Amino acid sequence: MQAVISQRIEQIRQWLVNNQLDALLIPHEDEYLGEYIPAHNERLLWATGFTGSAGMAVITRDKAAVFVDGRYVVQVRKQVPGDVFEYRHLIEEPPVQWAQDNLAAGSKVAIDARLHSGAWLTRTTESLAGALELVCIEQNPIEMLWHDRPAATLSNAKLMGLDFVGQSSADKRSEIAEKLTNLKAEAALLTQVDSIAWLLNVRGSDVPSLPVLLSTAIIHADASVDFYIDPARLPEEFASHVGDGVRIHQPDALETGLQALGGKQVLIDPATSNAWAGQTLHAAGANLIEAADPCLLPKAQKNSTEMAGMKACHIRDGVAVSKYLAWVDAQVAAGNLLDEGTLSDKLWQFRIQDTSCTDVSFDTISAAGSNAAMCHYNHLNQPEPSVLEMDNVYLVDSGGQYPDGTTDITRTIAIGQPGDEVKHTFTLVLKGHIALASARFPKGTTGSQLDTLARQHLWANGFDYDHGTGHGVGHFLSVHEGPQRIAKNYNPTALLPGMVLSNEPGYYRADAFGIRIENLELIVEVETQGDMTVMGFESLTRAPIDRRLIDLSLLNDVELAWLNNYHHTVFTVISPSLEGDELAWLAQATAPLKR
Repeated sequence: MQAVISQRIEQIRQWLVNNQLDALLIPHEDEYLGEYIPAHNERLLWATGFTGSAGMAVITRDKAAVFVDGRYVVQVRKQVPGDVFEYRHLIEEPPVQWAQDNLAAGSKVAIDARLHSGAWLTRTTESLAGALELVCIEQNPIEMLWHDRPAATLSNAKLMGLDFVGQSSADKRSEIAEKLTNLKAEAALLTQVDSIAWLLNVRGSDVPSLPVLLSTAIIHADASVDFYIDPARLPEEFASHVGDGVRIHQPDALETGLQALGGKQVLIDPATSNAWAGQTLHAAGANLIEAADPCLLPKAQKNSTEMAGMKACHIRDGVAVSKYLAWVDAQVAAGNLLDEGTLSDKLWQFRIQDTSCTDVSFDTISAAGSNAAMCHYNHLNQPEPSVLEMDNVYLVDSGGQYPDGTTDITRTIAIGQPGDEVKHTFTLVLKGHIALASARFPKGTTGSQLDTLARQHLWANGFDYDHGTGHGVGHFLSVHEGPQRIAKNYNPTALLPGMVLSNEPGYYRADAFGIRIENLELIVEVETQGDMTVMGFESLTRAPIDRRLIDLSLLNDVELAWLNNYHHTVFTVISPSLEGDELAWLAQATAPLKR
């Protein structure tokens, strides 16, 4: 593979020479700028061999560097040849800064404007003023050189009925059109594939873990939509399903469609739309209104049908996870210390006992012992998966995609008899989880205002974790959904009833162990004796939290009551679907803890 990568880089360098360019930036993203990339768009993987979910490469005529964040510093050295690439940190030394340090002033750096957001291009152009020149290329050299590029997986659209989604596409389009009118916009460009899936009540399987169709749309202030997708992918009932006013166009007609908006007020989200789209609109004479994707907030606020579906799928998912946890305990008791890959595969087998489960919602994190200290560990990126380690923990973070909802759950499991330090930190994490789950907050509260609740007990003991506490979750859509978030970093989006967020504090000790406890939470209004509207969280996830890892002396009475009540609920809703040894295991795993 090293020789292949080296040859590819030489081909790119020859292209640079032929085109009088000095460097090429290769981001991980594709033109949809989503989190998940289909195989045919893995340009960074083709050029470097790196399989991670975030990164960038810079190729100059005589140097090359690959940039990854802290999650991938070990992995990148295993996958990317060090005699071809320098290894650099994506955050500490941004790629553009490296290019500036390694290229002469005035050098020309090629970028594919389809693969960068409009916001990135604006920001980067300003930062490089007078130093380097960014050149937007017409054709990406990787697409010319990638001779064995896999064909795109283009699935047929699945129509989502009102019994699943609760609101017609026509009503959603009217709602968005009203928002456009209020913003004095005549149209909005929609490039986020989950926004389009939500708006038109369609799903697909074009992208791993994300049930969407690779497509683009323009919604107009009259609630009509131009939908750019191969019409052969749409069933005959599509027209009646979406209602009047949805016009279908081939994907390659998008440029013409954008040019037709010349002279109009067009909303575009510079954070989520690629720079090429903005450039095309600008060149056509459109007046751009930069604002957030208008579908983000209504998509995040689940309606009553979606909420009911999320609750239902979490019960079924909880059955699968509980069966799995019982199975893991039985394997350990029998002395079978299985490897992370076998464990991950077995969890999937339990999930698909429910035939409605269509996919994982992300690659399962199956981490034994010290691997659990890497919070985004992936056993598939290792030379070989590790086996369970006695007297330590096993961390499994996983989720499923169901037509009535999306799940995401992390459980940390005792393997043998973990030591007191593991139990101490596990209980601090649990206390933070309970504090957030129990929070009450008024209208207008943001996730960043609540983040401290989950960290307070860790902080008090000199510990912390280096990731956010909670991300939004879609309804049979993206497991990482904005705009809401719970994290240290400021997020201006107020939390609203119907939003679903994860609650996942953790603690990670390098080369030793890792802990995370994650439930999904639904924001609901809570009755109080006061005179204002107060909101809180309702836990959706239905699987036991490992009682064996809890230091009971660290829980106060309120926290203990929360845990016992949670486990009572889990047993009540899960037990009808279990029998025999699995039911006996659940009864033991959810039994009340007593002092």
